[in-house]
Order: sequence, then structure tokens, then C-alpha cells
Amino acid sequence: MTTIALLLITGLGLGALYFLIAAGLSLIWGLMRVLNFAHGAFFTVAAYAGWSASGLVGGASPELQWLVAVAVAVVVGGAFATLTEVVLIRPLYARHVGQVLVTVGLALATISLVQGGFGSDPKRLALPAWMTGTTTIVGANIPNTRLLVIAFALAVFALLIFFLRRTRFGLIVRAGVENRAMVQALGIDVQRAFTLVFAIGGMAAGLAGILAGTYYGTIDPGRGTSMLIFAFIVVIIGGLGSVTGSAVAAIVVGVLQQFLNFYGAAGVGDFSVVLLLAIVLLVRPGGFSGAST
Repeated sequence: MTTIALLLITGLGLGALYFLIAAGLSLIWGLMRVLNFAHGAFFTVAAYAGWSASGLVGGASPELQWLVAVAVAVVVGGAFATLTEVVLIRPLYARHVGQVLVTVGLALATISLVQGGFGSDPKRLALPAWMTGTTTIVGANIPNTRLLVIAFALAVFALLIFFLRRTRFGLIVRAGVENRAMVQALGIDVQRAFTLVFAIGGMAAGLAGILAGTYYGTIDPGRGTSMLIFAFIVVIIGGLGSVTGSAVAAIVVGVLQQFLNFYGAAGVGDFSVVLLLAIVLLVRPGGFSGAST
């Protein structure tokens, strides 16, 4: 029972990270039909920006250092995403192949620049003492970082649902996901909604970047790319354009990985996620939410 509780909660923590990346991807595709391969670059750049900012206040308490890292990561992730949409994506809305090539190129160039500037060795993130401790749940000693990541993901999920269902821009986004042409025909300026969605996705990716550093204890240039692969799987399984579907899929993928990687041979958990993707595409192409692909 102790092992099961530990695997379940750590799996939820991993799923929470996937959700933070996948939520932005899902919205960007659902509204804008942009397959954004640069999302992992937002994650990586924001994580290193947060790590650098925490170093600038190295004389402060670990709690303040970490809070500074989180704030800077969120701002940098949102700013980078906004700049990407305005400069690179906006001229290519009608050219999907161009979008893929530009975002892939941006991702490769960004990761190379990060490696050139910071090196390939992992950087340790300064954490408050309580984050490195554990909390006992059902007899299992759960790392506090896992619980923290889950709490942040729940807060982001609640904020996104509130934004989508209770705000004007959120209603425009939801309508645009269902029928973008109709929204434009009504004379609504969807361009600002496009930019806002990109910014929100970048902020969530930036938060995921610094929380991944908290979860694993370090940041490195390749983690954003590796997590982006599973985030794309989560988006497809959950249903393109569905935040709730992405949340459910992220939980399933994270927990499945943790259990099968522990009880099975190395890599079984990762393979099982790909197998789950294939099954979902065959049985329910629209994903858990039933959204059209």
C-alpha cells in the first residue's frame, strides 16, 4: 500500500507537469491550428531565466530565491511566446508547413543557444528546506515537491477554466475553437485572442519549466524537448482544444508511466504511453473529450 501511494502521488506530480505544458499546446492548436514545436523552447528558456534570476538574489532566503525564479520564469515564458506569435507565427497562419518548419527551427536554435550559453551540465535550483522534505500520506513518505507541483497544476486548471467560461476573451477562445470562421464573420477581433492564447501557453510552459526544476532538483537544456513529446501525446489523447481532456489524459499518462516503469522493465512505462496513444487513435480518434481531430 505504501509503494502504491508513493507511485500514485508521484505519478500525479509528473502528470501535473505534462498538463502545464499540454494545456497551452491544446489551446494554441484548438483556436489557431498552430502545431507549435517551439513550446519546449519556452519551457527551457523560462527555466534558465528563473534559475539565473534566483542567482542574482543569492543572498536572500531560499524561499525568496525560489519565488523570484517562479515569477521570472512565468514572465519570460509569456514574453517569449508572445514575441514568437507576433514575429514568426502571425505571417504564417495560412501556411501550416511553414509553421512547423519555423517552430522546429526555433526550438533547435534556442536549445543550441542555451547549451552554448549555460553548458549541457544540469544546474541545481535553490530550494527551501521544506521542499526537500517529505510528508507522510498513507504510510508513504511523499516528497513535498510532488505535492507542490500538483497544487500549482490544480490552481492553473481552475484559473484556465474560469478564464474560458467566465471572461469575454475566454468566450471568444472557446467559440474560436469550435468555429473560428464564424467568430471572424461576426466582426470579432480574434487576433488579440490569438496573441493572448500564445502568451497564456507560454506562461504555463514557463511555470512548468521552473516546477520541473523543483520536481527533479535540476534544470538542463534537454528536458523541455523530452517532456514536450509526452505533452503532445497528452494533447492528442485528451482531445485537441480541450483543457479538461488534457488534464485527464495527463493524469492517466503520468500515473501509467510511474507504475509500469517501477513494476516493469526499463522503458516499459514510456512504451505503454505510446501504445495507449495508438489505442485511443484507433478506438476514439477525437480523444477523451471527443473533440474533432
